[in-house]
Amino acid sequence: MPLYEHVMIARQDLSNTQAEGLIEHFGTVLSDNGGTLVDNEYWGVKTMAYKINKNRKGHYAYLRTDAPASAVQEMERLMRLHDDVMRVLTIKVDEHAEGPSVQMQKRDERGDRGDRRERR
Repeated sequence: MPLYEHVMIARQDLSNTQAEGLIEHFGTVLSDNGGTLVDNEYWGVKTMAYKINKNRKGHYAYLRTDAPASAVQEMERLMRLHDDVMRVLTIKVDEHAEGPSVQMQKRDERGDRGDRRERR
């Protein structure tokens, strides 16, 4: 089955448990349609670059799935209809990266940005 990665932004006025409940809900939607939720990460409340539906912040969640295209389409359809979900991004990947995503890694684990020139 194809591998997908999803990033979801939920409304800021939800509690953490409600936002994590959304992840579980959409995971069951996938499993009901023949897919599996490989991994999920709750990134917390983050400030967005611009307002979406009059909200400045949102609960971010990251999902790694192994599902047929029809299951992913059904999950995306339900996400777009859900009142608490503001945005969804889905991409198809060749393989899932091992370990936590870049958002969950500590700054010193991410590696160097290279040598910076001195500012004059």
